[in-house]
Amino acid sequence: MADYVQIMDTTLRDGEQTRGVSFTGEEKLAIAKLLLKEVKVDRVEVASARVSEGELETVKSITTWAKEDGVLERVEVLAFVNRESIDWANDAGCKSINLLAKGSLKHCTTQLRKTPQQHFADAVEMIEYARSLGIKCNLYMEDWSNGMKDSPDYVFEFARALQGSEVDRLLLPDTLGILDPLQVQGYIRKMARVFPIERMDFHAHNDYGLATANSLMALSEGIRGVHCTINGLGERTGNAALAEVVASINDKAGLRCGVDENALVKAGRMVERISGKALPTNKPIVGDDVFTQTAGIHADGDAKGNLYANPLTPERFGRKREYALGKLSGRASIEQNLKDLKIELTAEQKKAVLARVVGLGDKKEIVTAEDLPFIIADVLNTQIERKIKILDVQISSSLKGKPRASLVLEFSGKQISKSAEGNGGYDAFMNALSQAAKDSGIELPKLLDYEVRIPPGGNTDAIVETTITWSIDGKEFRTIGIDSDQIIAAIKSTEKMLNHIIR
Repeated sequence: MADYVQIMDTTLRDGEQTRGVSFTGEEKLAIAKLLLKEVKVDRVEVASARVSEGELETVKSITTWAKEDGVLERVEVLAFVNRESIDWANDAGCKSINLLAKGSLKHCTTQLRKTPQQHFADAVEMIEYARSLGIKCNLYMEDWSNGMKDSPDYVFEFARALQGSEVDRLLLPDTLGILDPLQVQGYIRKMARVFPIERMDFHAHNDYGLATANSLMALSEGIRGVHCTINGLGERTGNAALAEVVASINDKAGLRCGVDENALVKAGRMVERISGKALPTNKPIVGDDVFTQTAGIHADGDAKGNLYANPLTPERFGRKREYALGKLSGRASIEQNLKDLKIELTAEQKKAVLARVVGLGDKKEIVTAEDLPFIIADVLNTQIERKIKILDVQISSSLKGKPRASLVLEFSGKQISKSAEGNGGYDAFMNALSQAAKDSGIELPKLLDYEVRIPPGGNTDAIVETTITWSIDGKEFRTIGIDSDQIIAAIKSTEKMLNHIIR
């Protein structure tokens, strides 16, 4: 097991310290289940002790499920150097806690106003108390990185004091994200002289954008436990991102971990929706654009032998390579998209379609693969049948009542009229559409994401671009609608979706 790395995910504790992020009890339970059963991390840190009564009930729900499923030992809670927080964790059903102690002399004397010897003795006493309750205890050396920089003798003395205790693992956090890889290397080499390295974890923050690199350096020095969060959530710039660390362990460190790479994108998208924190499109592994080739020369190279592929293949993560359409597109970009759409064109037709796509890109218009059939029809002066047409929509809103939508659509020569209420204008429209789809035997896809782009300037008549991401049969696709009315732009995007799934 010398080459095995334990992954501890702290999305539900440290990740919840992201500004504006708060998970409900049901959301925490769902994420914990996903992490332990599908993503298959080794451990999850789910809360801080004594936060609230609601948090106590949440942790109880997680530990109850975990006990029934045989994974209770893998659920951890942050506790403090006092009996009250340990009792809280015990009442919540926890069997493993991470004790938050002070890893720098400055924190010890300034924040706690205690001598090092007093703090060390308190920590050892609380470890013994937790063990007496049947609770395994790890210990965070909070501000460890500054401790190593400014007061290394304090850190070493603390580590030696813990050697004689029943502490399970020593957790080394770069609390303020100040380290670079060479500092990590030097500090861990020094720590290994005073505490068994196989019982140490490294906890990186990303203030300099070095969290993944620092985690890799810690592993290269013999650390075999690292902490991450889904999408890199966390205070300030966040923590080491789970997907990046896992891929780097598998490809760069010569080590292995138990995480299922296929589940990383699902976890990233789920936490994106629940947290409300949108993923950057270029976020490694899980971002929308990271497996998209934009330049035509790259599409050409892929077609001739995967010349622009790297070890991070999309298939590893349950995704596929895409080829963007725009002013940088080449013939190969068009051909790759036509192949996916199962559309055949002559060389001259492809040339004409490419010219139109490049022209649209010059005007900063976004072209998706789902738009391609309509562009082809326009360029070749042929008629593409819109199998479903939304003939009319009326939406009314009121301060005193729910929004209501009425629609008329045409499908297979038949007109269908439906009305419904909703929590917003578009929601009311979708509720009415669901009724019409049911009557027509159409299965609607799941709406995954809804993005509105309005040009800056604040003009009330600005053109709105609404991009909606859908999923059906495990496949994702996007449609775009443009109008000066935001809801109508969304409805136009939805009409494209209907014709795409029917086609």
